[in-house]
Amino acid sequence: MPSFDVVSEVDLMEVENAFNQARKEIAQRFDFKGTHTELERDKELNLVIRAGSEGRAEAALQVLMEKLAKRGVALEALDPQKLEPASGGHVRQLVKLKRGLKVEDARKIVAKVKESGIKVQAAIQGEAVRVTGKKRDDLQAAIHAIRAAGFSIPLQFQNFRE
Repeated sequence: MPSFDVVSEVDLMEVENAFNQARKEIAQRFDFKGTHTELERDKELNLVIRAGSEGRAEAALQVLMEKLAKRGVALEALDPQKLEPASGGHVRQLVKLKRGLKVEDARKIVAKVKESGIKVQAAIQGEAVRVTGKKRDDLQAAIHAIRAAGFSIPLQFQNFRE
């Protein structure tokens, strides 16, 4: 029976490449000179922006988002937290990466597939949703229905099997 999996993953190598490109651009750009703006990673692979002012932190976030978009990383995978004051009059912003499908999101996907009326079955399996059906056309219609729903997370469709 044909099936596919709906997952939410981020290519960590592309994130790493975009992160390094953004760090180099921030180090070289004239408008960032002397502002003590820098990008870092923490232990959970989240990104941290440190800057001398809120404006520079927002500009650094824009540079990071540009680089991620150019590398093909979905910007829905980013979860920028609010700016926090740091020592020395600086500001700090944590940018979390959304990885994996949460149970609530998986339930929304299953509900969307069921309400679409397509003759397929959707089941939550860990951090993925397995969609099965008798016809390949039904599975493709389910993919279109899920994409059209406009979820706020990046979704990929993997393991399409006949």
